[in-house]
Amino acid sequence: MAAHTFIAISELHPNFSHPKVAGIVIGKSDVKSFPDRKNIGVDRFTFSFTVKDSPDFFINVTAWGNDGYINLLSGSFSVGDCVIENPLVATKDPEKGERFCPTTPSLYRLLVTEAHSQVYLCADIDTMDRLLPLIHLPVKDSRDFYSLGDIVANGQKLDGTVINVLAAVKSIGEPKQFTTSDRRKGQRMEVKLFDDSVSSFPLVCWDREAIQLVQTVIPKETVLFIADVKISFDSFRNSMAATVNSKTIITVNPDTREASLLFSYAKEASESGALDQDEKPEDVTVDSITDVYTVTQLKEKAQENPEAFFGITYSFISKLDLDSSVSKVIRTRCSRCKLQVMEDTQSCPNQLCPGRDQAFSASTGFDLLVDFTDHTGTLHGCALRSPMAEQALGCTVDEFSTLTDDQRTAMKWKFLLERCKIYVKILPATKMRTWIRGVILACTLADPGEVKQHMSALLQRL
Repeated sequence: MAAHTFIAISELHPNFSHPKVAGIVIGKSDVKSFPDRKNIGVDRFTFSFTVKDSPDFFINVTAWGNDGYINLLSGSFSVGDCVIENPLVATKDPEKGERFCPTTPSLYRLLVTEAHSQVYLCADIDTMDRLLPLIHLPVKDSRDFYSLGDIVANGQKLDGTVINVLAAVKSIGEPKQFTTSDRRKGQRMEVKLFDDSVSSFPLVCWDREAIQLVQTVIPKETVLFIADVKISFDSFRNSMAATVNSKTIITVNPDTREASLLFSYAKEASESGALDQDEKPEDVTVDSITDVYTVTQLKEKAQENPEAFFGITYSFISKLDLDSSVSKVIRTRCSRCKLQVMEDTQSCPNQLCPGRDQAFSASTGFDLLVDFTDHTGTLHGCALRSPMAEQALGCTVDEFSTLTDDQRTAMKWKFLLERCKIYVKILPATKMRTWIRGVILACTLADPGEVKQHMSALLQRL
């Protein structure tokens, strides 16, 4: 089938009979059913999807039919697939279905039925090569969006509005299944977003299609342009939240300047550990951490589990460079974006720092990389930062700066090769960071009786 046999979405008209349209699916709804008014006791099934064939044109497609046809058709393609239809072209009816579909520039909508239409994956290589880049072009002006900081600043003034948002993905929660009072099954998944102004903001997905799309992205390495997302005040959290609805279209890693800048910021923030620092308010308290692990068990759990987790290990500190140069022990970071800066700098070098147009402020603290070792292995390069480092070392940054080399070495040997009780947060590897990271939340010299008790319990579990 040659590309020239396709009719462009911009040229579609109801007078066309049997048009062939090739486009890339940029949005898709879940299957829904309604009682058929003509056949009592029978349900009609439907779902919608949105197809794009050029940077400026896209159109909504609605499929109707029986249970078997609609569910089979819906399962045959996803967002990002190239699809061809042989549909009926109808004029939009703003009062009916268009209220619940993405807003499109076309005057028309397409209808697909089992008797008249076909939907299948495009097999023409040239057509696919032309269509695939369109998946990364937002359906709205790439500069027409709210930052997360704008949403937080506006607060309840935005309650109930539908806006566009550009943000990076911080973490993806597990989908939660539930059954409604009328016995319909549903699901809910929460995604945490961030940008250069806000370190964590909730995005809620209820549709299975939206959940499946978001589950394919990699946290801390993905930027989303979310067109027509609903913003509301969440009284349970006492904060604002975003919710994907039937009009929302999510563009993954948009090909825009704004998205490229945000992607660079997300990469820097992730690699520097700044995002991990920002997670502290959401972290559990040290007192509530009770699971004890060997070093090998920590590594194994991190490989099996993509989510961060917490634990206690009774290990020896095997590397603690307190007597190296002060610049390697104490570092200065921008107070707003947490990226490292030179101590005497007057401005943040980060192009996306949210405080670039404000007076520069920085904070100085311990910034150590620690190795800890037990009889099963070593975990390298764990972060020990202020204020946890000050509590562990029993020394402030200012006090440490005045110590002699001999005093620093003595402090180091207080911990080195001593069995310690270490509370740690483990951050599993990602595509961008191929190693496991540990963040030390507390570290004290271990009580020998407590170590013996836990070691015997661990040996029994092995």
